[in-house]
Amino acid sequence: MVKVSRVVKDAGMPTEPYAVADLQADLRAFRDARDWGKFHDPKSLVLALVGEVGELAELFQWVPADEARAEFSSGQRQVRAGEEMADVFIYLLNLADVLDIDLLDAARQKLAAAAERFPESRHQGVAPHKS
Repeated sequence: MVKVSRVVKDAGMPTEPYAVADLQADLRAFRDARDWGKFHDPKSLVLALVGEVGELAELFQWVPADEARAEFSSGQRQVRAGEEMADVFIYLLNLADVLDIDLLDAARQKLAAAAERFPESRHQGVAPHKS
């Protein structure tokens, strides 16, 4: 288990690594200190999340698929992609918090279901199809 964060009061930044639950607690404290809870209804959070995903997608919009990994693996493009991914992650965590969903548990359950649905023996090197 990752250590619980210790927040530096002046900067508001953790001084140690922390777990998802700790980050959610810090996000909740950040929200509550600004009285933003009234804006954090599920619909508003989903719309904000979609907006941030759009900003992330915009970075990749005209980059050829075969060049994207190299283009975003270092430098300013990597920094920008990381910033947008952080925004997506933060809104997703806020939404999960409001809906009382344990994202790690939900992801584990989805992975287990995918392993059953797409066994290695039948899906090695084959793109999955929705059905």
